[in-house]
Amino acid sequence: MREAAFIKQNIERWQQYEKLLASGVITPEKKSEIFIQLTDDLSFALTQYPNSETTQYVNTLTAKIHQQIYKNKKEEKKRFITFWTLELPQLFLTLRRPLLYSFLITFIATSIGALSTLGDDSFTRLVMGDAYVNMTMENIKHGDPTGVYGKGEQLDMFFAITFNNIRVSFAAFAAGILCSLGTGYLLFQNGVMLGSFFALFYQEKLLLDSVLVVMLHGTLEISAIIIAGGAGLRMGNSILFPGTYSRMESFKMGAKDGLKVVMGLMPIFIMAGSIESFITRYSNMPLVLKILIIALSLAFIIFYFIIYPQRFKNHVPKN
Repeated sequence: MREAAFIKQNIERWQQYEKLLASGVITPEKKSEIFIQLTDDLSFALTQYPNSETTQYVNTLTAKIHQQIYKNKKEEKKRFITFWTLELPQLFLTLRRPLLYSFLITFIATSIGALSTLGDDSFTRLVMGDAYVNMTMENIKHGDPTGVYGKGEQLDMFFAITFNNIRVSFAAFAAGILCSLGTGYLLFQNGVMLGSFFALFYQEKLLLDSVLVVMLHGTLEISAIIIAGGAGLRMGNSILFPGTYSRMESFKMGAKDGLKVVMGLMPIFIMAGSIESFITRYSNMPLVLKILIIALSLAFIIFYFIIYPQRFKNHVPKN
């Protein structure tokens, strides 16, 4: 290959690497990937153009990335922090489309569940079961419509709820292996149940009360499940649309990205479980306090998953 062709083929990628190295906003995995690619380029350049300026330029880039990788082993100790402050936000920026699809599936399913319940009273029993509906109606009759959240010992409830939410999130992610259809089905199912639940309270003229109580923990919990669904869609789409990668390589990348997202949601599920177990049971708390908790939860979701990742927009390389 002529040197001019070699430069034209790779210069845009090298310049991108140079910008990333200068910014300092780069994950350990990406550093390793860049180092491997640059050493391949350098090996070729040394063989074909040993004394050229191109070889010197690539050698300089390779030295810089080598230095960043090996000069300070203490970086690994910061990995726990950078996972949430750097890796996940960058990942969310690249997953905007599957996250949007996950939200739309849930929204549409919730609407269908609500409309179906309003059109047919028996629909709620079909999707939620007679036992749950009967218990809810008894609670309403006794003036405590959301009394289900006040039952059980708090600590036991926390572990049960948190474990169940984590199980659901992993299921939503893992179901993506069925070419996204499994994830779509689980999101749809949860959405229908959610819509039917709120429609039931609407029919009893208790919609606002139920929303203010359920969304104390539901803002974090529902959002996290939608995000886990986005992780599942990412994995499923990597099988359907491998792009320039082999289907297996694309699947590995999609599964890795999705698993990172699900692991990153663990603190949110713990927080949601804590709110549901220790706070939601006090459904008679002041209205201002309910709105404050919901608003803070929603603000966190919007900031961390939508606004904060934008700061990395110029630092996420194109595949």
